[in-house]
Order: sequence, then structure tokens, then C-alpha cells
Amino acid sequence: VAIVGRPNVGKSALFNRIAGASVAVVFDQPGVTRDRLYTRAFWGDKEFVMIDTGGLMSDATRLPPDAIERQAAAGVAEADTVILLVDGQAGLQPGDEEILSWLRSNHPSKSLLLAVNKCENVAKADQMVAEFWSTGLEPHAVSAISGTGTGEMLDVLAKMLPPPTGAEQDDDPDRPLAVAIVGRPNVGKSSLLNAIAGEERSIVCDMSGTTRDAVDTKVTLPTGKKLTLIDTAGIRKRSRVADSPDGAEQISVDRAMRAVRRADVAVLVIDAVEGITQQDFRLSELFAAEGKAVVVVVNKWDRVDPRLWTVEKMAENVRTQLRHVAWASVVCTSAIYGRHVEDVLEAVLDAGAQHRRRVPTATLNMVLREATQWKSPPTQRGSLRKGRIYYATQAGARPPSFVFFVNDEKLFPDDYRRYMERQLRDNIGFPGSPLRLFWRGKPKRE
Repeated sequence: VAIVGRPNVGKSALFNRIAGASVAVVFDQPGVTRDRLYTRAFWGDKEFVMIDTGGLMSDATRLPPDAIERQAAAGVAEADTVILLVDGQAGLQPGDEEILSWLRSNHPSKSLLLAVNKCENVAKADQMVAEFWSTGLEPHAVSAISGTGTGEMLDVLAKMLPPPTGAEQDDDPDRPLAVAIVGRPNVGKSSLLNAIAGEERSIVCDMSGTTRDAVDTKVTLPTGKKLTLIDTAGIRKRSRVADSPDGAEQISVDRAMRAVRRADVAVLVIDAVEGITQQDFRLSELFAAEGKAVVVVVNKWDRVDPRLWTVEKMAENVRTQLRHVAWASVVCTSAIYGRHVEDVLEAVLDAGAQHRRRVPTATLNMVLREATQWKSPPTQRGSLRKGRIYYATQAGARPPSFVFFVNDEKLFPDDYRRYMERQLRDNIGFPGSPLRLFWRGKPKRE
């Protein structure tokens, strides 16, 4: 079910109302929604997919011609049923009639439902929808903000939906790997998503701040592996966001941060020409704190002087500057031309697998014995007490978490704990994934 209409008629607000959650960015300004959004929705015994689209027939800001319209048209082409949303307070506009004419001429087989939004005043609702009868469709008065009339509209919508085409294709009990594509504005996040997805799923433009919502894209690879790619808005410094005249930017940044928290793998996209900035460092710090697997993608590699930089030199530079994620995989690519995108995919899948990996206790303790033979735990200064590690076990995954049972955790300084993490990485692996090490001492006797 696709929701279409002129800009600022409340499509995203209705999308959120039907979804039952704040999925799309809603702000009182035309052109906030640009890419198409998908979410599952339920009404009675019916389950369906909602598609939110950008405003049609808009004078859409400074984007490439028809960029938003292309996304909306693709959403309509995928849909079985279309909700044409209009503004009851503004009345029937020429733009509404143009969209209806376009739908009837290009998609005559699709069922249409006319919803008249912003009818908060129930007493005046009939009067507000009266002129929309001239379209030849039955108008349904709704208020996306207050929810008035949405139940009656959904009852009608449920009857219009075609029967299911077949059983769910996703029989795999394992959920798809969630991958958030994050970075500063205009570093090529949407280009990377489009290159991986193999189609234009996000609008790409040289203008920074094109992406507003955290857009989920389901991708099935040739191997059958399923991914959920999350394209996010560019994240600028907090002070710049606060000073921005674009009121929707703060909401977009919040959505991007929430996308990171629900992802398994965070892909940090860096501009190869501009290099690593303080904001990139802070984002890497956030990923490490959240325990996410990380792949650093150095984009726009085609613009770099090969006499100054090699891939190995850039990877070493990234790991040195982003010390919180020094274990991350680094891939240099040119997303807009599709170069080395398969390397990005390989690194993402590997990081996701390492993030979920479990190690047998026997293997873990074999590494532990060798590590303590090479470097014994230190003795406490001014005392004869020496640290002893009894055994270790893996307590969890995503990220891999290990518990070391010792005589007294205070006898193990930070440098020895870092040494033990290096030994785990050198002997077991975990490229692209953080590790959590917990040290548990013997309980004190009463």
C-alpha cells in the first residue's frame, strides 16, 4: 500500500499512524520525505506493507529534476493499492487532480482510496470533504495527527487489498543481518546503498543532507544471504545541528543514532579526499561503546592521488586515527562507479559472522594457557600476591563477551587486560568485531 500526494499533506504522519510507531520523520515543512520508506502494518486479520513516498508535483528544493518523483513513482509501481492523500483544510488543488489523472492513466489496474487529511474537527468533516466528491472517488475524512477517522479508512482499505500471493519467502529463522550505513553528510552513503542494492533506493545528490529518514532496504544476495541495509542521514557536529535552520535535521540525526543501535554492523563511510575528521573519530567511539561490528569504507577512492596513497597505507592511517575501532575492516571504494562494492559486502558479512561467533570453552582456555605462559599475570606492588586466571568462558555474542575467572580482578591492570584481548584476536580472530572482557574475582569470605 503506497501513500502518495502533494508535499506537506501529512503522508508521513499517516504512515506513522498506521504503522503504530514513529518510523518516518514528520516536520511542518514541504519536502522532508525524499526516499521511499517501508514498514509492516496490521489491521484486523490483514497484514500488509506500507510505503511512504515524497511529495509529488513538488518544486522540490534543489534536488536533481524529478528525483523525489522517481522514488514516489517506484513506490506506486510496487504497490497493489494506493492511498491518495489530500489536504482537507486547503481544499481540492490542481496538484491533487494532476496526481489523480497520472494514477488513472499510468496505473489503471491499481485500486485507489482517497483520504482527506487534517479533518480534526469532526463537526466540519462532511463540509471539508464535500468538494472532493467531484474526483469520482469516495473521500474519507481522517486526521493523521489525532487518529480521527483512520479506523474507518483502514476498514475500507482492508477490503480493497488483494489476497496474499503466497507463503512468506523468508523461511530462515535467523533474522537478516542489520547493516547501518553511517557518516558525515555527502560522503556517499546513499551511493553505497544503491550500489549494494543494485537499484536506486536512495536519492543521490551532491547537495549534503539529501537523506532525511533512516531508510531500511531488504537485500537478498545471490548466495541467498539476507541483509537489511539502513541508509541514514549525515551526522554533523552537535553544535552545527543545533544552529541549523533546518528543523528536521535534529530529528534525522536522532533517527540515525537509533539506526546504529538496532544494527549488527555499522559501516562508517569516510571521504577519501577530506580524510578522517574529528566527527569520524566520535562516530567510531560511539560504535565501539555500542558494541557494534564495524567496517570502515573509504569512499571516493577514484579522486585520490595514487602517488600519495595506497590501499595499505590508507588502511594503516585509518586504524591509527580511529583507535577505538583499530580492529575494524577497512575497504577503499568508489561507490558511485560500483568499484570494490563486492569487497565491502564481503567485509560486512565477515564482520557480521564474527560478531555472532561463539568459541568453544576448550579452545578459549588453550589460548589462555599459552598467553599466560608467554606473559604471566603481574605481581602486586608491595605485596607477594600474584594474579591467577583459573579459566575463561564465553558469556554471550553480538558482541562476543568473555568472562575470566580470577583470584582478584584488582591484580590485573589495564595493560594486561589489553594484552589478553590481543592474544584472543591473534589466535582466534574476530576481525571487524569488538570484544568484551569481564574479570570476575573470587567472592570475599565473610
